[in-house]
Amino acid sequence: MKKILSIPCSFRAYTIPFLHNTALFLYHLNMEIIRLENKDNSENNRVLRQKSKPVKNISGEIRKTAQEMLDTMHRDKGVGLAGPQVGLLKRIFVTHAEGDQPRVFIDPSIIWTSQDQVRYEEGCLSIPGVWAHVTRPEKIKIQAWDEKGRAFTLEASGLLARVILHEYDHLEGILFIDRLDTAGRAKVLSKLEKQKKAG
Repeated sequence: MKKILSIPCSFRAYTIPFLHNTALFLYHLNMEIIRLENKDNSENNRVLRQKSKPVKNISGEIRKTAQEMLDTMHRDKGVGLAGPQVGLLKRIFVTHAEGDQPRVFIDPSIIWTSQDQVRYEEGCLSIPGVWAHVTRPEKIKIQAWDEKGRAFTLEASGLLARVILHEYDHLEGILFIDRLDTAGRAKVLSKLEKQKKAG
């Protein structure tokens, strides 16, 4: 996610080819962000639209990847980053919301959301230059494992809850623009097309 007042994702002009192999770790040093393209059959879109698989084994390799994801997120001025955004189709994401500490979530499960909903502007590192208001639960409870293999349960509200929900969506192959109404989504896609033509 991009910082918008405090919501995730800042963007680069790089398109990342997805590596066709079975390796768990596709990118390490100098991770780059996979960007959504305005065409359904692109490799980037295929990666971003897939549902991620469980990590299961939290190894030293996973810990290294988590740190590299945090570094990449900070480099691109985001407050959240999920595995699929760097070509890793595993259930892992990192966050660093304003006023909070850096966090790693591995194989997370959202176990509760409040009935109270809040509308707030979001952006995404995978969709640079695009922001839109999205309605999400104000509070959540999540269970996950950290990079050291320790299970934890976290109750979050406000910005942190929104960042977590945004990144969790990435693990399900869902982008924030999917939560817009038809008119809002059409507006975003039109902007992406204009960005493409502008080069």
